[in-house]
Amino acid sequence: MKTRPLLAAMAIASLFGCANDPAPNEQLKLTEQAVAQAVAVGATDDEQDMAAARAKLAQAQADMTDKSYKDARMQAEQAELDARLAEARVLTQKSNEQLTQVNARLDRLRKQLGAAQ
Repeated sequence: MKTRPLLAAMAIASLFGCANDPAPNEQLKLTEQAVAQAVAVGATDDEQDMAAARAKLAQAQADMTDKSYKDARMQAEQAELDARLAEARVLTQKSNEQLTQVNARLDRLRKQLGAAQ
């Protein structure tokens, strides 16, 4: 009989504990910075990851307005990861293009050296 009040108190405490998630202000700032950084290196909404990052960030901001802080944090974390992935893909593409250019220059130099001998 003594366990029922204790169980009821624990259940109520767990409900309030879930409802009291702190606002993910820092995570939102990190996400906004990650999106800005991805844009700075050339990521656009044409890339699936970047479009997903922007959509999830918008959802996180809407969740913040609704005070659904747990959902806002999850959306913001996912948006940050999507933005970082978009940034990495853009940087990889740029690196590959530079590598192709360097290889083309090397081939020209090899041909010039071979013709000169």
